[in-house]
Amino acid sequence: MKVAAVQMVSTPVRDENLAVAARLIDAAAAAGARLVSLPEYFCQFGWKETDKFQIAESPGSGPIQELLAAKARQHGIWLAGGSLPLKTPDPAKVTNTALLFDPQGRQAARYDKLHLFSFQDGERSLDESRTMVAGRQCVAVDTDIGRLGLSICYDLRFPELYRALGDVDLLLVPSAFTETTGRAHWELLLRARAVENQCYVLAAAQGGTHANGRRTFGHSLLVDPWGEVLASRPLGEGLVVGDISAERLRSVRTMIPALRHRRLRTPDDLMP
Repeated sequence: MKVAAVQMVSTPVRDENLAVAARLIDAAAAAGARLVSLPEYFCQFGWKETDKFQIAESPGSGPIQELLAAKARQHGIWLAGGSLPLKTPDPAKVTNTALLFDPQGRQAARYDKLHLFSFQDGERSLDESRTMVAGRQCVAVDTDIGRLGLSICYDLRFPELYRALGDVDLLLVPSAFTETTGRAHWELLLRARAVENQCYVLAAAQGGTHANGRRTFGHSLLVDPWGEVLASRPLGEGLVVGDISAERLRSVRTMIPALRHRRLRTPDDLMP
């Protein structure tokens, strides 16, 4: 079964990004993908952190969500909408939210990013907590193409999140890793999450130099449960398309039944 990750170099202009996303979703569906994932911030990469407030939507309404629902319905695919800003009761903060739409265009799941990124290297300073509210729960959803686990970008550094999802067939990791952190850790972490959870990982990324000068690492990947990279795209907009296999999942989990051998499943398991 084919799945696809969309790689973009999003701009500060929402409608430009929606047009690019729509074109690439169409291309992925034409290539036979039954699930398509967009990258984090696919709808806008602003000049400054507060630009996202201009395009933030209320849950269930707005042009970003309407496009995602329409494209899922048009092609009869599962569509993971990367991430978009949704309004909160605090007008100075939004959530960074991944929405999953089913082949009928209905919202099947919502995940608000749990771990908010911060970064300092002496020249640049990023801190998502200045403009975002962190999510409060992990999300996995059963679909007719397997059990999907949702996460966003910086979540990748927290293996306990993926353990908390339980047994999943495919992890989605829409991201906008910086050039610096991506070069050091991106593929390493994605392959580790695939191996330790014995599942496929599909990571749709931002990849290039954006209008605000920030460089994102790209290298959207599809990784199999043995940690092998099945498909990759270094930089620039485009697609990563590959196959996932229930038989491959069974084979890896039978060969090394690590999921069944887990001893520590809850905090109580750590008690003496």
